[in-house]
Amino acid sequence: MTSEPAPSPESISPETTSAPPARPWYVSAILALVAVTLLLLGAWAAARLRSPYPFFGTAYPQGTAATGFTGTVSDTPTAAPHAFTFTPGQGQVTAVFFGFTHCASICPLTLSYLNKVRDALPEDQKARFRILLVSVDPARDTPGRLNEYASYFGKEGVGVHVPEPQLANVAQAYGVGYQKADIQGADYQINHTTATYLVDAQGNLRVLWDYTQLPQVERVRADLQHVMETP
Repeated sequence: MTSEPAPSPESISPETTSAPPARPWYVSAILALVAVTLLLLGAWAAARLRSPYPFFGTAYPQGTAATGFTGTVSDTPTAAPHAFTFTPGQGQVTAVFFGFTHCASICPLTLSYLNKVRDALPEDQKARFRILLVSVDPARDTPGRLNEYASYFGKEGVGVHVPEPQLANVAQAYGVGYQKADIQGADYQINHTTATYLVDAQGNLRVLWDYTQLPQVERVRADLQHVMETP
């Protein structure tokens, strides 16, 4: 049995040997642009599903209820724990920040910026904005020290002492982490989440600001006013 001779190069059709034509560079560029555009549109659509308003901060899904808690705000003998509940229709919008009085920079700057935001509000809205500092260092931050510290930055500031283990539960509800960090040659510090959480008058979490966003006071104020004016 004889085998058939292999075809000569000339006998192989051009369709078999030729590579597909190279795609023009501008076609690749257009396809890449389309892909990026679709990705950005997807991110924009996801954000708008959370909130139709273009918040400067990070919007929460609609109807995300804020967790209330109980804490002490005074050292007087008659002081009793106060329930910080977010009751629908209470009329106040609340910024909740977790920090401590021995904080070197982030906590005092956060309170300073939040009070600058409050000062930027129209007079009729200032009283409707409450600022709560919840201590993540209850061992050192007495209720009296906390309240004095918070009110130093603005008369509407309130410092809240929540003892352990309740504090851990409150922090977890807001997605806050905190941890004691020993420092050689000095007292300890607390590493903690630096976000601020805005709760509307209906008791819902509406927006979260990262610490790095707070210096842009006007943009934060715009977020706050939208929440005040839009139940």
